[in-house]
Amino acid sequence: MTGEAASRGRIDKRQAILAAAFEVFANRGYAQACVQEIADAAGVAKPTVYNHLGDKETLYRHAVEAAADLVGAECLSAISKLRDPNAELEAALRDSAYRLLRVCNSDRARSLRALTYAQLATYPDLADLVQDRTSRQLAETLADRLARLSLAGRLRPCAPERAAEQLLALLTAPLEARSRLGTRKVSVAELKSVADDAVDTFLSAFGPRT
Repeated sequence: MTGEAASRGRIDKRQAILAAAFEVFANRGYAQACVQEIADAAGVAKPTVYNHLGDKETLYRHAVEAAADLVGAECLSAISKLRDPNAELEAALRDSAYRLLRVCNSDRARSLRALTYAQLATYPDLADLVQDRTSRQLAETLADRLARLSLAGRLRPCAPERAAEQLLALLTAPLEARSRLGTRKVSVAELKSVADDAVDTFLSAFGPRT
């Protein structure tokens, strides 16, 4: 095996361990999860887990960080249509809103919130990290998109950070209520309804003046 192949194999194994660890932590909770169970789920020996990630606390931290990175990337992908200067604004907003809600309603995102809240007292710094890589990164990127739309005259002049905050609030507040704080999945029809209502309200406040 070449050095590059060995390095790739090590990275793949680490990713498999982190994915398995996140699933076990999500299903069992931090206190009840054990390293042997994570090793079994990842298809590796228990010493391999320790060799890659050390103790249980380190494994938990890295698993949550990896999940936050994935959710954050999915959130940014969800609003990709807002970068297109030629896209029809209302359609792009509706598509972005619905895709964002699907990300937030996913098993990974709901498990990430639950794990973060459950260990908030023990790992408050990890909660900040999760927010930085998910909601704060999304809010900053969305504000940039809305600022460009405002400058192009496609939205009325506004404070883009405030506009982004308002749009995200219109999406997440109803989702939290309908999902019972993330404890149940919301149907596609409900997600579309929340997305459409949010965009209607947002455009009534920030849409271009006629």
